[in-house]
Amino acid sequence: MADDLAARVAAAMWAEDTASAGLGMRLVEVADGFARLEMPVREDMVNGHGIAHGGFVFCLADSAFAFACNSRNLVTVAQTCDIVFVAPAKRGDLLVAEARERTSFGRNGIYDVTVRRGDEVIAEFRGRSRQLSGTIIASTDSEES
Repeated sequence: MADDLAARVAAAMWAEDTASAGLGMRLVEVADGFARLEMPVREDMVNGHGIAHGGFVFCLADSAFAFACNSRNLVTVAQTCDIVFVAPAKRGDLLVAEARERTSFGRNGIYDVTVRRGDEVIAEFRGRSRQLSGTIIASTDSEES
């Protein structure tokens, strides 16, 4: 039931997420407290060193974080995030970001996101979330239990 709700919430969010779609991201999988997105590194994402601009890698990780922390249909935003770039990504690479909830407490959560190219880690991202009021989609009492 929770994963079904996560999928419906993700579909509603994705329908409005022109930023992620515009960067060529694809929502691959969502579940309760989890999301996997992928993004190809395009020619227009490469910096003066011939590698993917870190901002685009951050965007991919941040989008995965957003889908994971909103998976329970509670409007949730980033409170703070940081990233460690481990290896460079190159034009033509397909990057995959997996976000997982580490813990939640009150209206706060901590999520780790690993960005990979195949088996190689490109970046590690940690996001701290904060729930606001409201839901992404209308829910019924049976979904909330």
